[in-house]
Amino acid sequence: MRIGEVAALVGITSRAVRHYHHIGLLPEPARRTNGYRAYTVRDAVLLARIRRLTELGLGLDEVRDVLADDAGRDLAEVLGELDADLARQERELAERRRQLARLLDRPLSDLGPVSPELAELLGAAAATDSPTAVKDREHLVLLDGAGGSAEVYAALRPLAGDPAVVALYERLDELAGAPADDPRICPLAAELVAAVPAGVFDAIPYGGDPHPGIGAALLADYPPAQAEVVRRVMAAMTARMRERR
Repeated sequence: MRIGEVAALVGITSRAVRHYHHIGLLPEPARRTNGYRAYTVRDAVLLARIRRLTELGLGLDEVRDVLADDAGRDLAEVLGELDADLARQERELAERRRQLARLLDRPLSDLGPVSPELAELLGAAAATDSPTAVKDREHLVLLDGAGGSAEVYAALRPLAGDPAVVALYERLDELAGAPADDPRICPLAAELVAAVPAGVFDAIPYGGDPHPGIGAALLADYPPAQAEVVRRVMAAMTARMRERR
């Protein structure tokens, strides 16, 4: 095989093959009388091995060490290993397609595929340009599918079209550039907690965090004053759930 043929067979570029020759990772093959390199199946197997190792994140020096350990192995053994690796990739690809199919089976919103229960809740939400309202919906999509989410959505349904809820979001918007000790924080947090229906506290599972670290990540998504409001709301809701257990 010529360089273009072996490169196409392995799924890399001729330039990459030449680079591997230049750094000594791939030995130079014998040349024909016309000066062209003549690649063998062994060369193709070695190139495929290099490609796969680099795809796994190994640096070229690390690849060199792995290949040194492979030296002298039987060709059939190396081919068998490559075949097993391809079979594993096929299984991973099939699983990714199954996951995609499940997403495509769900109702679609502007925020992506969501559960039917969340789609119904988002569809009933009052129209608003509030940035924090949009962010809240994004967070619901992020957590969609967690334990008890359908019950939580049902409990939140009375709030979906409530103008008072939009007003609370707009007050939260006003804190976008405020410091974390703004005097509006405490009363707004209290009103937000008071607005949450009691059924929500019953529906949210209390115990181990099903999404470790998600609380800190959500808070980091807000500027200081808004984050302090959300932190207080989260703490109050946790305390309320603890009281109801």
